[in-house]
Amino acid sequence: MISAPSGSGKTSLANRALEEIPKLRFSVSHTTRKPRPGERDRVEYIFVSEKEFEEMIGQGTFLEHARVYGNYYGTSRAFVDEQLSVGYDVLLDLDVQGAAQVKKSYPEAILVFVFPPSLEVLKTRLKNRGLDDPSIIDKRLRIAKKEIQRYTDYQYVIINREIEESLVELKSIIQVAGCRLEKRKDLAAQIIKTFPGE
Repeated sequence: MISAPSGSGKTSLANRALEEIPKLRFSVSHTTRKPRPGERDRVEYIFVSEKEFEEMIGQGTFLEHARVYGNYYGTSRAFVDEQLSVGYDVLLDLDVQGAAQVKKSYPEAILVFVFPPSLEVLKTRLKNRGLDDPSIIDKRLRIAKKEIQRYTDYQYVIINREIEESLVELKSIIQVAGCRLEKRKDLAAQIIKTFPGE
């Protein structure tokens, strides 16, 4: 799971990792917010109405869900379970609330927090992307201050000064996570069987 304050470059970083790591799949979140220019349904998000989302909550569809900036966001439990069952790693782009919820269901999940280099850089990135009016940017900055306080809940921290450097770090984290005992236990057991007994 990857979390960061809005404007930290988390989405760009995640997209690059998905391009370069073949066994990595992105969990496309459901949301009730309106699509931004250029966003496609079922690619960046699965766009649903508030009524549909609330029905899905009642059906237990979501591994995690939260209301952020006045809109619902949620991760499909079925999608994550299906991808994991066929051997893929799943990348979830979540806020700190969502990451905490998922960690309860998947204690083995790896959490990565992406920091901007500074508050000034974050302000500049939010303004330059031209998606929000000044009042929304101010709100995002207030929330960012609270979110960064939660970085100690994460196993890894990336300071996103430069995307290429940050990408190397994220790919390294994902590759190392694939070597954990719980990931290699079955393979190790098969190899042990090839050794002669006492």
